[in-house]
Amino acid sequence: MTATHSRPGSPDTWVGQGLDRVDGPHKVTGTAPYPSDVTMPGMLHAMVVTSTVPAGSITKIDTSALLTLPGVRAVFTHENFPRLNEPPVVAFGDAPAMPLQDARISFHGQEVALVVADTPQEAVEAARLIEITYAQEPARLDWSDGVEEPLPYLPDVRRGDVDAGWANADARVGATYTTAENVNNPLGLMGSVAVWDGDHLDFHDSTQWPVAVRKILAAMFGVPESGVRVLVPYLGGGFGAGLNTWPYKILCAGAARVLDRPVKLMLTRPQMFKLVGHRPDTEHRVRLAARRDGTLTAIEHRARSMGALDKPALGLLTAATSQVYACPNVTTVERTVRLNRRYPAAMRGPGEAEGNWAIETALDELAYELGLDPLELRLRNISALVHPGSGLPWSSNALVECCRVGAEVFGWSRRDPRPGSMSDGDLLLGWGMATAFYGAYLPVSTARVTLYADGTAAVRAAGTDIGTGTYTVITQLAADLLGLQPRQVDFRLGDSDLPDSAQSGGSGLASSLSAAVMDAVANLRGGLLGLLDPASPLRGASPDEVVCRDGALCRDADPSARISFGDLLTRGGLNQLSAEGRVRLPDPQQAGMHQAGGFGARYVEVAIDPLIGRLRVRRIVSATDAGRILNPKLARSQIIGGTVGGIGMAMFEETVTDPDTGRVANGTFGDYLIASCADVPDVEVLFVGGPDRFSPAGTKGVGEIGLVGVAAAIGNAVFHATGRRLRGLPITIDQLLL
Repeated sequence: MTATHSRPGSPDTWVGQGLDRVDGPHKVTGTAPYPSDVTMPGMLHAMVVTSTVPAGSITKIDTSALLTLPGVRAVFTHENFPRLNEPPVVAFGDAPAMPLQDARISFHGQEVALVVADTPQEAVEAARLIEITYAQEPARLDWSDGVEEPLPYLPDVRRGDVDAGWANADARVGATYTTAENVNNPLGLMGSVAVWDGDHLDFHDSTQWPVAVRKILAAMFGVPESGVRVLVPYLGGGFGAGLNTWPYKILCAGAARVLDRPVKLMLTRPQMFKLVGHRPDTEHRVRLAARRDGTLTAIEHRARSMGALDKPALGLLTAATSQVYACPNVTTVERTVRLNRRYPAAMRGPGEAEGNWAIETALDELAYELGLDPLELRLRNISALVHPGSGLPWSSNALVECCRVGAEVFGWSRRDPRPGSMSDGDLLLGWGMATAFYGAYLPVSTARVTLYADGTAAVRAAGTDIGTGTYTVITQLAADLLGLQPRQVDFRLGDSDLPDSAQSGGSGLASSLSAAVMDAVANLRGGLLGLLDPASPLRGASPDEVVCRDGALCRDADPSARISFGDLLTRGGLNQLSAEGRVRLPDPQQAGMHQAGGFGARYVEVAIDPLIGRLRVRRIVSATDAGRILNPKLARSQIIGGTVGGIGMAMFEETVTDPDTGRVANGTFGDYLIASCADVPDVEVLFVGGPDRFSPAGTKGVGEIGLVGVAAAIGNAVFHATGRRLRGLPITIDQLLL
């Protein structure tokens, strides 16, 4: 059984209540329209052809024979695909790759041709028959082959003197930790449908960021942004794979424009392993030092990740290292290594999931070196009051509470600290823990709220709901702000023609959209006040002095002074009234606080059969400070989902790349292992802390933080069970055979 402990909402508010998903009925009845469901008259189908070499150029590509095959309408290559304009940079200093613009090959699996046919089957068959000749060149496929580059958006941190802190310590740990490449691979295959009408494009797409796709496609094809409409009311999972405007989207739009027919392009499962990003391989060199009482005197974290020749890795591996623990001497250095490898990108908990594995494993090693309880070592060093870099108070930080409450529920005090000392029959038991942090992210969004004379309301924004519950939590929030029932609020999103919205990624959309809706409702109150007649009991009130309650506008201090929405709109001769709002963020320095992200503590029990090396996670307690919880049922679901991803990262997931060709060797679900239901134990979900002062809605995001810390807690539990310290992920059977 999975339990949830959370702060309940007020009986008088919808926010904080565990409402069922408002989009749930559509999903369980099959009426939710996903991009793969889109069909229309005259629609053609496209299939991407990918390279079979990692580096070089195309010397010959003959497509004439393919055009004689039944149903084949066109074959696009670098020789005949439309010339594209340079795309704009939309995030992290990165712009999308430009497909089929030249003969160069940068990685095994790169898009080299596109076949368009009447049916998907005909497109697939024709794609198999295409023959391409390459002039192959030596490829850079290993760490030692590439050139390390800094990440411009993540500067190195140098605080104090690490070498001095290392020299003056009583205990030291220095080691290298690694993580394997993982793939996002949501169940819903990603794809697009493009329909042109002159210079107007309707684009149905598997994206987590409709506004960015609109901006990029408009620029690349030289049409006004207002002429591009990106639609994604539902997405079959993303986990970060939908944040980029991948080449397949550009190919789909280009083919549809040339052929003047609707074109549908759906990736295959093997293509999902190479064409929509992945969590890259990472390497971390960590040094930690402390005095005998456990006080940290030095933290050094040097990390690097594998990037592609035309796309650096996302990074963020060291972003959390200098922020969680108080230490006078800190150095973090992060680099990406350009190689002939596939596109790296964000994957749930990007960067901080991998960096956490290294730091939290090293802290566990340091605890044993000092003879301290791993929990006690962390509690003695957590900087819970002020940010250790800026010296400003955190806008919120309940990490100590996460550690203490999680330990109590888990029963950590009963742990025998000696490795290999706990057992259950022939099984070795291990208890491990780790803390978690996911950096704050509050992007700018806008939203429009419309109030109707019949007492219903509509909320509109261009964001997406990737399964996290955005439809539901924004409906709850709007219902509270407008004094309505959730059934009276119609919230729609996933359409770039709606008010601009941030991406559904980085655990920022719920906070961003909530703040935009709050601002829109405040503006709407001002608009309603403008409809008052001179004799109104609300005359002279400011928007901050009135609230919406039970279908009426009321004085906050005197609810009896009220006018119904219907009466106000009727007096103004209106059927409806709309207002827009956007995120209004204070400057952290001027606000006198440091913007916090999510915090957490993970406690894990594992059981290992030493005869066959079988590792099982028996139970997990996950305590999280995610600020104000809008819907505990959905937040719990997010933590459990992140926990499952953390189990996969720790024990199963590893993309195997052929060292000679750069080919993905296990690009199917039959070969790439993921956690199944049998691998997921009881998960006890705890929410602690309170609303965040920096976020207008008090939220901090809950989607990413649930994964961070899980892998390290499992690895630390494995050491406790066996006395064997494993520093690379995933942890596999061969490593556990004792």
